[in-house]
Amino acid sequence: MSSLSSPVPPMLTPANDSSVAMIARQAIVNSQQAVVGYELFNRSRTGPGHTAATDVALVFTALSHAGAEDLVGSTLIFVNCTHESLSGGHLELIDPDKVVLEIPPLGHAATEEVSARYPMLAALRERGFHLAFNHTILQSAYAAWLPLADYIKLDLSVLAPDQLAVLISYAGRHTQAELVAEKVETAQQYDMASSQGIDLFQGYWFAKPSLVQTRLVSPSQAAILELISLVRKQASTEEIEEVLKKDAGLAFNLMRLINSSGFGLTREITSFRQAVMLLGLKKLFRWGALLLTLSRNGGPPPSVGSTAVVRGRLMELLALEIFDQELADEAFVVGIFSLLDAMLGMPMESALHLITVPEPVSNALLRREGPLGALLQLAQACENSDEATFETAAAALNLSSAQINGAHLKALAWADRIGE
Repeated sequence: MSSLSSPVPPMLTPANDSSVAMIARQAIVNSQQAVVGYELFNRSRTGPGHTAATDVALVFTALSHAGAEDLVGSTLIFVNCTHESLSGGHLELIDPDKVVLEIPPLGHAATEEVSARYPMLAALRERGFHLAFNHTILQSAYAAWLPLADYIKLDLSVLAPDQLAVLISYAGRHTQAELVAEKVETAQQYDMASSQGIDLFQGYWFAKPSLVQTRLVSPSQAAILELISLVRKQASTEEIEEVLKKDAGLAFNLMRLINSSGFGLTREITSFRQAVMLLGLKKLFRWGALLLTLSRNGGPPPSVGSTAVVRGRLMELLALEIFDQELADEAFVVGIFSLLDAMLGMPMESALHLITVPEPVSNALLRREGPLGALLQLAQACENSDEATFETAAAALNLSSAQINGAHLKALAWADRIGE
């Protein structure tokens, strides 16, 4: 598969900022030069070699992307795979219709080994994944795989024009796959491939790989382990929701994933409870296990997440004093996401483009509007001893100092207990 060794522009962020991942993407275009998909490359690897973990990280980072621009939009995602990674549970977390798995050849494979791999590849395609292969699949040893090919990539840097013509002719007679000319670097290569019937193209002639900076909000390992433990015990939705409330990073990752285009939902999910119920225990377990595999040090200081958790709980408790349960749930969301800008290193408005929240939540976070905005101002005033704001917000909400102080102490105690 494509392994572009293009020069990569200097990173704009410190190399030791482990909350930042760098993904390169290169467009795959049709004959009208409209983008039909992107091939993704992990530019954050610190060690040599391509491993199953690389593939897992690449797909997961793409779906949990928290950058300033949409990473892939509604187009296809082409991802290089190892045979080891194809059985990974991470593939159950995404909408297969959006993903093209690029399957590597087996080297000097015997027909028996090719046949042995067929059931796994067939199962992936049956689940709805698209499969792509390089021109090796047109060799007789890979005849068993040929009916599974949705895309066949033809590398113009290694195939002479006469070889290309033979392969295109053979593919046209023996497969329904779409052909992709890759490593297209000149107008002459494009004209030659196009004239022979190839309709999809990839390479420097259209666009060199562009870097996309994506920030990751890393949950604590303790929260991930607690989530996995509860799921294994088939705990209730309410118990699992409580774990999400404890860790702002965990909450953000779940909401971002479940509302990503790669998850394939037709409606937006705005509450943790909805997300848990929709995802189900099996996928929650796989998601938690994957998060644990990819968890790492770095990111925002732990105090940022702790402050967000206390805010969320304080606002929830105060909302329960004067509003209904639904608004109390939204109050918690406002509190726990009120420091997303600090967690992601971007303006709050940009951060809110990455997740779906109800309009009252958005108005509170961006403009401190409505009762949720007043609650957030009150929670912040409790943190920084801003007496004027405290008095104004308390009066607007008709809350007494005793109610507020009592709720704040409860929120701090709750946060301390969950951090043990």
